[in-house]
Amino acid sequence: MRKINEIFYSLQGEGYHTGTPAVFIRFSGCNLKCSFCDTQHEEGTMMTDDEIISEVEKYPAATVILTGGEPSLWIDDEFIDRLHRVGKYVCIETNGTRPLPRTIDWVTCSPKQGGVLAIDRMDEVKVVYEGQDISIYEQLPAEHFFLQPCSCNNTASTVACVMQHPRWRLSLQTHKLIDIR
Repeated sequence: MRKINEIFYSLQGEGYHTGTPAVFIRFSGCNLKCSFCDTQHEEGTMMTDDEIISEVEKYPAATVILTGGEPSLWIDDEFIDRLHRVGKYVCIETNGTRPLPRTIDWVTCSPKQGGVLAIDRMDEVKVVYEGQDISIYEQLPAEHFFLQPCSCNNTASTVACVMQHPRWRLSLQTHKLIDIR
């Protein structure tokens, strides 16, 4: 059983896969308490893998995004294998503080200040910018680096930071800008 906050179909609004149709599986709970968290993820329903897969298969997208809260609290190799067996490309959005199944297709790590990383593989790093020194994240083993304004409130300073650090790209929460889920 896995605690699911919601499963829904939309477009990825952030990072490398922005604009990609995807089924989002939002898991409940998180092991960190970030002041800027914009997701209500505490509530949830216990679901079996069969129930989750059945819901995921209702939508035409090949991409599934595991998000939260912190999805690593609830996933394992068996779950990822089940998603692969029904033809899904599995992405995860994680704070990186817990080990992940190795067979996940795409890892988005959104490291948080004070969180100790427990993963050594990530495809993209996405940092919510609050004025912190982003150079500390540039040593992470990722190919893509995204800096995101905090709830679209500090876009100008985020743009200025990206201009000073050209390895990074700006990531806007386009789902909020175009008012979709």
